[in-house]
Amino acid sequence: MNVFIGGAWVYANGSLHLGHIASLLPGDILARYFRLKGQQVLYVSGSDCNGTPIAVKARREGVPASTIANQYHQEFIHCYQKLGFTYDSYSRTDSTQHHHVVQEVFMQLMKKGYIFRKDVEQTFCQSCDQFLPDRFVVGNCPVCDTFARGDQCDHCSTILDPLELNHRKCSICGTEPAIRDTEHFYFKLSQLQNFLEGFTLNAETNSLWRENALSLTSRYLQEGLKDRAVSRDLPIGVSVPIEGYENKKIYVWVEAVIGYLSASKIINQSESFWEKDTISYYVHGKDNIPFHTIFWPAILKGIEHNGLPTHIISNEYLTLEKKKLSTSKNWAVWLPDFLEKYDPDSLRYFLTINAAEKRDADFSWREFIYSHNSELLGAYGNFVNRTFQFVVKFFEGKLNGGEVNQEIVLEMEKLYLQTGERIEKANLKFALEEIFSYVRKSNKYFDEKQPWKQVKENRENCEQILKDCSFIIINLANLLSPFLPFSSEKILKMAQIESTEWKPIQLNSLKLLNVAPIFQRIDEAKIQTEVELLHKQGTEST
Repeated sequence: MNVFIGGAWVYANGSLHLGHIASLLPGDILARYFRLKGQQVLYVSGSDCNGTPIAVKARREGVPASTIANQYHQEFIHCYQKLGFTYDSYSRTDSTQHHHVVQEVFMQLMKKGYIFRKDVEQTFCQSCDQFLPDRFVVGNCPVCDTFARGDQCDHCSTILDPLELNHRKCSICGTEPAIRDTEHFYFKLSQLQNFLEGFTLNAETNSLWRENALSLTSRYLQEGLKDRAVSRDLPIGVSVPIEGYENKKIYVWVEAVIGYLSASKIINQSESFWEKDTISYYVHGKDNIPFHTIFWPAILKGIEHNGLPTHIISNEYLTLEKKKLSTSKNWAVWLPDFLEKYDPDSLRYFLTINAAEKRDADFSWREFIYSHNSELLGAYGNFVNRTFQFVVKFFEGKLNGGEVNQEIVLEMEKLYLQTGERIEKANLKFALEEIFSYVRKSNKYFDEKQPWKQVKENRENCEQILKDCSFIIINLANLLSPFLPFSSEKILKMAQIESTEWKPIQLNSLKLLNVAPIFQRIDEAKIQTEVELLHKQGTEST
């Protein structure tokens, strides 16, 4: 079985923050797990370098759009590497490969009768002297009357057309835009209503999507799908590949999702990947649900591609200190700054154990530092360190002969099975909770067996206890490697063990090397320091 994993593409117009990582991290956990299972994995993503936000930022800074895109694309790569993300392909939407694949898909849809021309009205900002992309028209949502952008209301999730907004304004300059006639290409989304209804029902029947994806998609389908524009008058992007229309660009809702194909070069090089039994996981935030459950399946159906999405992993939102993340107000924890000061495994642990799988989750500096010190250092790190240090002190770092307690072996086999089932269903929070429940149980086992007494009274029995605990440790490291790859690698290196499989590692003997703590305590004084810094940067941005 092949496994495709697609991570959402982030606009390359600003630094990554913790909200981005909270929604993207499940992709890397899944990729690492399935590789250990021996499956062929294709894990892709990239930087969205064609978005209007990039053009606007470039205009404000007086530089070419490519300068902005290059800066943040490289920053993204650096951050993902430091976090341990193992993309097989990380691309960008301004690449020649991407443009070629997008245009090829566009023409396939056109030839199959899914794309047609239409005269329409579109907002035009006379002050900025340009047609406005939908997201750059702001106003009040006609459904709930809250602030909304022209493509979607973040409050009630209604998909919008800019002309539907009340009190419309250009988000660039703040003036009211005019309305002008223009011609655009449209996708016959309404023609695929029945197909998408059956597609969604199958996902619901087989529990393949998160509940938020099911409910939101069902709502859109009940309201009835409308044909949707696939071209826009944009300053940068993929040109419509039809003579006379080269100045028009293919709309981002079509172009960006095709990045999953272009990043993996599926259309012209990797089609064989989809000829086998293949499952796919699409990993993103709640605001990207319709793009992955309606638009992307419709495109794939339109070009008769058999790689339709199976699993939709759509996280709810991450708040920060109980407040909504806001990049404009600088109310965010920026990833480049975070990774300069803290262990990436600490972040991976916190965002997974507190994952917004069913409801919004909150990042607070107090809870982050407490969880690191109590769980990673106090429970897991302490169990590893005191076991291995005991082996070094009393057995010269070596354990020989004897079998591991069979009850523990059976427990470990069960833990692999249960954890694997949770991961495959994308219940990553529950999977990590189960592993750490066993960590706490293992600490209790160490305390109850009292090896510090046994080493004086019955050295052979003490060695057995340590061998049991060492067996647990190396297998915990293996189980946790999709979640906490850096600390897992440290432990397996100390035990001089290499593992590339998702099954219990046998322990016939042990020879430890360079034993050292896997985590360091974080000074709790940093809680106040970080909170004050957060409030300061938020104040300075207003």
